Amino acid sequence: MRKDIFQLKQHGTSVKQELSAGLIGFFTIAYIIAVNSLILAEAGVPLEGAVLGTILISFVSCLIMGLWSNAPILIVPGMGINAMFAYTLVQSMELTWQQALGVTTVSGLIFTLVAFSSLTTVIKDAIPESLKLAINIGIGLFLMLIGLENGHLVTRGDQSIIALGDFSDPAVLATVLTFIIALILFIRNVKGNFLWTILIGTAIAFVLGVLPSKTNEAVSLHEYSEVFGALSFADGMSFPYLVAVFSITMVVLFENIGLTYNHLAATNRPEKFKKAFQANGISVMLSGIFGSSPTVSTAETTAAITAGGRTGLTTITTGFLFLAVIFFIPYIQIIPSNAIAPVLMIIGGLMVQDIKKLDLRDLSESFPAIFIIVMIPFTYSIADGIAIGFILYVILKLSTGNARKVSFTLYVIASLFLLHFIIYYAV
Repeated sequence: MRKDIFQLKQHGTSVKQELSAGLIGFFTIAYIIAVNSLILAEAGVPLEGAVLGTILISFVSCLIMGLWSNAPILIVPGMGINAMFAYTLVQSMELTWQQALGVTTVSGLIFTLVAFSSLTTVIKDAIPESLKLAINIGIGLFLMLIGLENGHLVTRGDQSIIALGDFSDPAVLATVLTFIIALILFIRNVKGNFLWTILIGTAIAFVLGVLPSKTNEAVSLHEYSEVFGALSFADGMSFPYLVAVFSITMVVLFENIGLTYNHLAATNRPEKFKKAFQANGISVMLSGIFGSSPTVSTAETTAAITAGGRTGLTTITTGFLFLAVIFFIPYIQIIPSNAIAPVLMIIGGLMVQDIKKLDLRDLSESFPAIFIIVMIPFTYSIADGIAIGFILYVILKLSTGNARKVSFTLYVIASLFLLHFIIYYAV
């Protein structure tokens, strides 16, 4: 592979650095293979087909992002939106999983049309800086929460929503030890610190006897033949189908705007936004064809960027690792949660530091931002957190006599989010 394809020198990086970042990115997001597949299975998608669908759409999406935009953004099926796919579209609205795949493709087509038009710039520029910062901070807290949960440092409480984990549990002890080592390695700026964290965390799990067992399950292509291209547009003009298209489109469009913008801001390459956003749209459109719920520019991308990823080579590396895992699924399961959780916690902590940039003096600016920050982790949904913050921003500006400070586009966006909530909970 020629170096000039990715302009490595201009980006101040190297092949080794990009490959390492891609590897780190893969390990932080590899859990999506199992988690997304199980959620899709809840919708009725054959499990083995869901596994292959998740792997293949992740591979193809990362390839598109890397080659089209040359950005180090990882695209995989999104958490939250997959639950919406299974539990809302299929179980609540009673669409078939094939129809839900059709909804995903139609939503992706609308997304792509927006991404390839001037609407992308109009929408992005309409979002105030305070809300952009809040989205990044909220995602940081979300990552920390995911890390704390995966590492069993917090758990569902009997008398509270969240409670402290059991520190007598070897799995919790493994996370604590790995996190302390990870933090020391990171603060001392040890080269390849995240990769070392994963290796050391795996070794600690082995010593404490909490290493996951390897399974002998092999992936069969038979079930995937029932999933690939199974999307259905039956009853495509019915009210439930159209509502589903509207809701999914709103979520994937604005979740990806926030994620993509913040990832590129972290690499100081905002000029790549349009092409990266276009890659997002194409990926969502292909998700339904490959048999998966919609994809997003995953929050775990921050791990790859922090590890030095600056170009599409990082993304493509992660994509090929997804493809390779087809042959090593029983072995990838050996990597314990305590090896990955500290990476997510550290990355989340770094993102939360952006809170120092928020201007907290104007309450009509700060309160919507604070609600985005709080609601993203509390609702376990990036899209819902963004929606609540946007709606509150418009309400407060109107109520304080600052209506003219809100762009027409933001009024439209907030209204659509409000309509989304009304329809979503009314159906």
